[in-house]
Amino acid sequence: MTDSFDVIQRLLQEKADYQARLNLIPYDGSPEIKENSSGKYLYIRKRVSGRLTSTYVDVYSDDLYQILLRNSKEARDLKKQIRRVDKELASNGYVGDELSPNVIVNLDFARANMKSNIYDQAVLEGVATTFPQTEEIIENGTVNGMTADDVQKILNLKHAWEFILDKDVIQANSNYYLLCHIAKLVNEGFYYDGGRIRGVPVTIGGTVYVPPIPIELQVKEQIDEIIDSGKDAIDIAIELCMYCMRTQIFIDGNKRASVIFANHYMIAHALGLIVIPENHVSEFKKKLVTFYETSDIREISEFLKEKCWRKLKE
Repeated sequence: MTDSFDVIQRLLQEKADYQARLNLIPYDGSPEIKENSSGKYLYIRKRVSGRLTSTYVDVYSDDLYQILLRNSKEARDLKKQIRRVDKELASNGYVGDELSPNVIVNLDFARANMKSNIYDQAVLEGVATTFPQTEEIIENGTVNGMTADDVQKILNLKHAWEFILDKDVIQANSNYYLLCHIAKLVNEGFYYDGGRIRGVPVTIGGTVYVPPIPIELQVKEQIDEIIDSGKDAIDIAIELCMYCMRTQIFIDGNKRASVIFANHYMIAHALGLIVIPENHVSEFKKKLVTFYETSDIREISEFLKEKCWRKLKE
């Protein structure tokens, strides 16, 4: 039984990795060249709900066409691997709903608190919103009296939370590819590929700390090292959150992605939630600046445990 459980966990992790990589591919489909009197144009052809669709990409160029061909091949390979994993999961008796009772309770707890979590995250990001406005956006997708950008940020937070609360996603390990997909979701509509590791310098307001340009292999290894550190699970979750914030892995949305990424780990280990409440945002930002400039995690870690850890009710 133990061996079968270990195999299923490994396969679920594989599937989540493949799915996250597939979600990061900007164009999933077969490239198609269309030509008329004004020139040549590139489209992506794919079947959606049994219907063949053709989506415009851009004016034809050899470089773009080669990128689309590579994307198409990568997507086919990933889908093939996902089908293989699904077959192996089925052969090992996995039926898709085998979560531990504690994790199920934590998922329900997270869903029940999702609106308040999103509101607190929006406040942390400086979004000019009230809780009723946030609630209206989450339920109906729109609200009066707010900018389109602020509405989009709240909708993106909703989509990212919904992603990590999926029963298959929550069973996967927290890793680099999962983090990238979360970042892609929180940056949707603002950046073409918001889940890609940044390759340009950035500055952080309110601090002299300038994060170096991250190197993908090092980021992957550091996340794995934190996960495998043997520390208490709550300390691992906090360190994941703080490492991702300080590294500024993405061009934008790092605090949003980091908090949701840490909560994936929290929920998967039935630890509750980590969310910076509205009334502690100012204090958190001060401690965050100190952490950026010193890399000493102790003070902000204790703060998060005392003020921001929403534990499951006994």
